[in-house]
Amino acid sequence: MQNIIIEARVNELATRIGNPHVPFLPAEVIADAKACHDAGASIFHFHGRNEDGTPSHDPNFYLETNAGIRAQSDILIHPTLGYVANDTDAKGRFAAIEQMMQSAETAPDFAPMDTGSVNVDWWNPDEGKYDTTELIYKNSTGTLMYFADRIRHYNLTPYLVSWNVSFTRQIEQFLKMGVLDAPAYICFCMTDEIIFAGHPGTEAGLDAHTAFLPPEFETVWTVVNYKGDLFQLTEKIIRTGGHISIGLGDYAYMDGSRHMTNAEVIAKVADQARRLGREPASVAETREILNMKTPRIAA
Repeated sequence: MQNIIIEARVNELATRIGNPHVPFLPAEVIADAKACHDAGASIFHFHGRNEDGTPSHDPNFYLETNAGIRAQSDILIHPTLGYVANDTDAKGRFAAIEQMMQSAETAPDFAPMDTGSVNVDWWNPDEGKYDTTELIYKNSTGTLMYFADRIRHYNLTPYLVSWNVSFTRQIEQFLKMGVLDAPAYICFCMTDEIIFAGHPGTEAGLDAHTAFLPPEFETVWTVVNYKGDLFQLTEKIIRTGGHISIGLGDYAYMDGSRHMTNAEVIAKVADQARRLGREPASVAETREILNMKTPRIAA
């Protein structure tokens, strides 16, 4: 069985109320990247944040952070396009990536494509109602085709996020059309507790995802549980050949009464994988598994 690709998802839109170790500013994200790399992660995903934790879409955040990450390890960089916080057109959503590609020091290795649209309103379990009612994560087919074209132009690897079966079926059509190339790297996004847009973070929820992997094409799959505890599924993922994407961006992980750091979460996954017979994939091994190309820097 393949060595396991472990991705650190370090901040997303998480606050520090649940865990004070969530990194916001570039220096904090850069430090986390090195620590997660040393703990066994080969991919590093982060969102731009301001000092108060609000989302930042300033390209300079990514230029500074990417350069800092590159200076201290070879971990593969996976930035965001902004999720619902960056609700603009396709060109505007991809603009930060365009600027990152101006230099080898700031270029990422992946660019994300969430291959469908979904309601992502936040449920308040204490009050039994939704705190939001208008949050739609909109990814039209035309927008996705624009992203795929720009990703291919720069030799980046598409990070294909599937929130439910319809997203995976869209990936299959894109593969048939030649919009995407195999092997397709698919992240199954489970959701729990306060968001219900994805499959539940259960064995049945995961099985429903993997049952619809396109049989005609080579795929590599990883799993995240947004707002849920992925450790409830990690053994199954490891044993069945999947890969793991995890971190404080998705869930406020604790070790008893102690708040864990992102690096400690990664180390826990790496230790479990080793006990179950799979070594954490190095950066070089991850590149080979995903057939990654060298990013093409803008002329």
